[in-house]
Amino acid sequence: MADGLTPSQTIGPFYWGTVVSAYRADLAPLGVAGERIEVVLSLHDVDGKVIPDGLLEIWQANSHGRYKHPEDRRNLPLDAGFDGFGRASTDARGVARFGTVRPGRVPWPHGGAQRGGLQAPHLNISVFARGVLNRLATRLYFDGDPALAEDPVLKLVEPARRGTLLAKREKQGVWRLPIHIGGAQETVFFDS
Repeated sequence: MADGLTPSQTIGPFYWGTVVSAYRADLAPLGVAGERIEVVLSLHDVDGKVIPDGLLEIWQANSHGRYKHPEDRRNLPLDAGFDGFGRASTDARGVARFGTVRPGRVPWPHGGAQRGGLQAPHLNISVFARGVLNRLATRLYFDGDPALAEDPVLKLVEPARRGTLLAKREKQGVWRLPIHIGGAQETVFFDS
């Protein structure tokens, strides 16, 4: 290229050799406080077909509502062995599974718990897939949670689209969320 810039690329063949070895789909070893759950995410393209070679990352607070991050200095317990980060690739059916704990509520960062309110329990999700030049950021909320009505982030999403962020209880302790990267059922994505 004449301007010396490297062209943007989607996830390439290097992906399997560098990222797969860093997987951690079980975030909550035995002994971590909270309700143990399984999160089942399915990844779909614009036409609704499954994406069998995508990568999903999750980042969440622990069951007390605290992130294992230096900027989270709230006086809430941290759990040994729980860092709140997981990574998994989708399988041939476009599915990735995470074992974790149901997260606690965290304050809205713009003004703290008093001014901005508390967010409903949620997982932050990053989506990487072929054809996607930059990660897609979305969230998973738990359908039926009474805190959904007061979540400041969810209030920013038009009501007709909020359902794309709600995981449904499949059975006791198992929550499922389909993620569509385009099309009529496109999931709501956020700027980082």
